Amino acid sequence: MRIDGGLMAGLDGVSGRARRLEAMGYDGAVTAETAHDPFFPLLLAAKETEQIELVTSIAVAFSRTPMNLANIGHDLNSFSKGRFVLGLGSQIRPHITKRFSMPWSKPAARMREFIMAMRAIWNCWHNGETLHFEGDFYTHSLMTPMFTPQDVQYGAPKVLLAAVGPLMTEVAGEVADGIIIHGFTTEKYIREVTLPAVQKGLARAGKKRQDFEISYPGFVVSGNTEEEFESTKAAVCKQIAFYGSTPAYAPVLGIHGWGDLQPELNRLSKQGRWDDMGGLISDDILGEFAVIGEPEQAVDLFKSRFGSLIDRTMAGFPSRDEQHAKALLARLMA
Repeated sequence: MRIDGGLMAGLDGVSGRARRLEAMGYDGAVTAETAHDPFFPLLLAAKETEQIELVTSIAVAFSRTPMNLANIGHDLNSFSKGRFVLGLGSQIRPHITKRFSMPWSKPAARMREFIMAMRAIWNCWHNGETLHFEGDFYTHSLMTPMFTPQDVQYGAPKVLLAAVGPLMTEVAGEVADGIIIHGFTTEKYIREVTLPAVQKGLARAGKKRQDFEISYPGFVVSGNTEEEFESTKAAVCKQIAFYGSTPAYAPVLGIHGWGDLQPELNRLSKQGRWDDMGGLISDDILGEFAVIGEPEQAVDLFKSRFGSLIDRTMAGFPSRDEQHAKALLARLMA
């Protein structure tokens, strides 16, 4: 199992954090598009490291165009000498239309075309093919030498696609190099919904499972003290409740028979009652979404629950010091 570490520090702290992750033996350094741009930190990290992969988990696709991300993906992969991994996600409709002021329709079909359009652009740059992509959502038919990169020795980056529902998961299997399973996922949902949908997409493209990477971050409730444990538990309950309030994620609750919880969480979210939402996450629900225990126990439980299902993770386990952190990392990798 490949292990990723978060590169979520502000830009001033990115260089040191990236060097530390590589020195500790992490396989990837990961950013997310939340309060800051996901690409700038990876540019700094690329300059400070030599081997670690540089991963967006995720960058929002629909706030940009295939040409935008083809350029960014190419430049980061070239500058990092082939170490960049472009992790994409669709986000949800309110963010795309109200936060980014971009169009929204048929997200799975649009994402499939988005990734295919990027690949057509990269084929033009890297393999000299004429750019002629015409789809229902995107059209790219103009590329001149002035706009064609020349530093093509490292090719195109790998593309991972974040997905929850079966349609987007099928798209990942068909046109991406891997999938980023949302943290708001349970082992039951992965086995009964995610993996069958991945296999369906792979079959459509004539690909094999061993050529496809499955990444899953996972929730962890742990701590080295009782106070730390309780604080982490409260934070994870709030995060589960936050994700559970999203209508698009309702099927994950539904597969466990908790479908009535989603509308209630949604109602409370619209009232801004975030603390009350966390209180609705029972120990039974928490136990399905998170691994729970002292750090070493949590590592072992995570491996037993997900080790045969996934290829990489960003699950974090609280450590007392750097030596303990390295021991936990080695335990997870073993």
